[in-house]
Amino acid sequence: MLAARTNMIEAQIRSADVTDPRIHAAMAAVARERFVPNNKRALAYADVPVEVAPGRFLLDPRSLAKALQLAEVTAEDRVLDVACGTGYSSAVLGRLAKSVIALEQDADLVRIASEALSLAENIEVTQGSLIEGFKMGGPYDLIMVNGAIEARPDTLLSQLDEGGRLVVFLQTGAQGRATLFVREHGQIGSRPGFDATVPLLAGFRKSQGFVF
Repeated sequence: MLAARTNMIEAQIRSADVTDPRIHAAMAAVARERFVPNNKRALAYADVPVEVAPGRFLLDPRSLAKALQLAEVTAEDRVLDVACGTGYSSAVLGRLAKSVIALEQDADLVRIASEALSLAENIEVTQGSLIEGFKMGGPYDLIMVNGAIEARPDTLLSQLDEGGRLVVFLQTGAQGRATLFVREHGQIGSRPGFDATVPLLAGFRKSQGFVF
């Protein structure tokens, strides 16, 4: 799997104009196959989203890497990772940021993420409504949303600190686009990042349990 991980960095991430060496190093260090169901491990490093529960996916490596670059993650950031799924994105963020709260609402996914991230001292997995965020842990320097949504996430935006950023995939019809929101002087501004059609985030609705 190490060769597949190296190939992922070269073929999917560097080739997509992700130039930040910290992102390369973080994604090279995290074993993505540990975060997918056993029967999906052949897809762990494929350039596709991987379903880890009914309607729930790990983002494809390219989309995640480009979103991280758009977010400009710093070593001092306090991050809320919304819809962390099995915890892969949180594991990568944990190598880039100061601290990460990994938010998931499905009890089975919370259990799996907690076990997978148990050795990461700067990552806390918590269960709660994705669309409501986790106000108790805020305000945040960065909020990442792992999936596409169809409307501006105002509740999550309210949990940003001054200067904080939120990256999410906004979908209009069949078109998806990563979008960066920034809180400046108490106001929220936004700018488009890159086109990416990723699965709609079923976690903003009631999710189903599954067997991992």
